[in-house]
Amino acid sequence: MRHYETTYILRPNLGEDQCTEIIDRTNAIVTNDGGAIICLDRWGVKRLAYEINREIQGYYVYMNYAAPGKTVDEIERIFRIDDRVLRYLTVKLGDNMNAEAIEAEKQHIAEKAAARAKAQSENSEGDDFDGEPLEEEASEE
Repeated sequence: MRHYETTYILRPNLGEDQCTEIIDRTNAIVTNDGGAIICLDRWGVKRLAYEINREIQGYYVYMNYAAPGKTVDEIERIFRIDDRVLRYLTVKLGDNMNAEAIEAEKQHIAEKAAARAKAQSENSEGDDFDGEPLEEEASEE
């Protein structure tokens, strides 16, 4: 199996059910071909850099997985047919992925996510505003 990541953009006006249906169908293609989903992130609705098919926003989905090459062909074939998918990009990250490498990658991603969450919580704790003026502002009055 090879290591891939695919980012795809769905139309923003789709309901949560349709977004979930597309994501589940894509995940099923990977798992049915003997692959494994390493990470799936729903980035949500974001503004596009430029207009695509008269849309200025899109629902972004990131998928990191290990699968045979024919799986990528099938996923991209489905994306080309489906009008609800605005754009997609698949990047091959590595050639050989076995079960141990998949588990190591899952653990690595989980550690990065935990570190990111910890950093965000530390930053938000320092941003508390108590409503009192700063020393500079107090001296000016």
